[in-house]
Amino acid sequence: MKTHLDWSAYDTYGAGDAYAGIPATGGNYAKAVAVCMNNHQCQREGRGVMCPSYRITHDPAHSTGARVKAFKAALNGELGDDPFVHPDLVAAMELCVSCKGCKKECPSAVDMTLIKTEYLAQKNERYGVPLRARLFGSLPALLHRWRGPLSLLVRWRNASPWLARRVERWLGISARRPIPTIVGGPLTAPQPVGEGERGKVLLFVDTFTHYYTPEVAEAASEVLRAAGYGVEVLRPAADDSESERPLCCGRTYLSQGMVEAAKREGKRMMAAVAPALAAGTPIVGLEPSCLLALRDEFYSLSLGPDVAQLGKQAFLFEEFLMREANKGMTLKLRPLPGGRALVHGHCHQKAFAAMKALRKVLAWIPEFEFEIVDASCCGMSGSFGMEAEHYDASQAMGELALLPAVRAAAEDTLIVADGFSCRHQIADGSGRQAIHVAVLLQRALA
Repeated sequence: MKTHLDWSAYDTYGAGDAYAGIPATGGNYAKAVAVCMNNHQCQREGRGVMCPSYRITHDPAHSTGARVKAFKAALNGELGDDPFVHPDLVAAMELCVSCKGCKKECPSAVDMTLIKTEYLAQKNERYGVPLRARLFGSLPALLHRWRGPLSLLVRWRNASPWLARRVERWLGISARRPIPTIVGGPLTAPQPVGEGERGKVLLFVDTFTHYYTPEVAEAASEVLRAAGYGVEVLRPAADDSESERPLCCGRTYLSQGMVEAAKREGKRMMAAVAPALAAGTPIVGLEPSCLLALRDEFYSLSLGPDVAQLGKQAFLFEEFLMREANKGMTLKLRPLPGGRALVHGHCHQKAFAAMKALRKVLAWIPEFEFEIVDASCCGMSGSFGMEAEHYDASQAMGELALLPAVRAAAEDTLIVADGFSCRHQIADGSGRQAIHVAVLLQRALA
């Protein structure tokens, strides 16, 4: 079986592991599927993330374990000659939101998000990329080339229920969900020259921050400078054929199974960070799913040995601050009006144990109280919550814990969420506007 992702990390798995039932075909991809030991941790309620779809349906068929069984059947030839479009496998994957919860919370660390990417890539190879998937996946390129017209179309669609219904019938984008408004563009402000007292950092401004929430990048830059660092926005390499287009981690492409496009973005990123890797300069990111792709999915994109070094130098904003505070960095902060916040962690923050850093950074604000919502996936999960057939499931996930907690919070309680799609879900489901931790710290600067 020809695979689109690099599954060599599993090439030593299987010796003596007969209990796993490694399928007869699929090579290392089959081994990645077979790590599941059927302990049913994905079929539970309560704390944690896994598994959001099981939690709303209470049906074992919508759990990670059931998906593994479907993949084993597909790779064993039980689903015919074209298993990746077999109704059984399609049904098993229907409500998977790629939350990464299973990679963290499953004792076997089943990476269903990566398995799903390969599954979608196999479908795309046979039948082409569906139009809606192509639009969602190609968002970084579309926003660069057609930002002005797209901005007008989005505003028009959001203001017109008739047009929203037409778009739903044509593209399958839910008429019940507003599309995020495009407000920014590639950051073109002059870059600071030189290093700060504590050195220099490169700020990785992802697609969502560039075009939808540029204030988050501005806030992060101000906080980092206040902490003593020179800040430069990470730019494409000088010989990049698309040097005017902002860098992208490839997350949107991966989520739609467009692996080759994701590899192209990964190569652009690796070329851009090469000088920083050689110099030991930290790379700080703002969007959890984008920054953490550099430390996770990049290993599966065949981008070379420097990916390991990138993983050591790439930090979420709050991770970097926590690390530097342990080395003596201080940040002068003042109390905030209201003095309390409700915090929602992005699924990938939870999966990569980044919530500890968020807790520590929030504790620096004087006279500040905060509560972290014990919630699974918010339900938006990138484009999942935008898809007409998944809107109800998306809302049900949000209603498990997150949205009721936000609605119950006092009006002067700040809502904090680092994930762009999480903030979108919170606004749609509660009417409250959540902010990134960088914006919160900017407000608290003394």
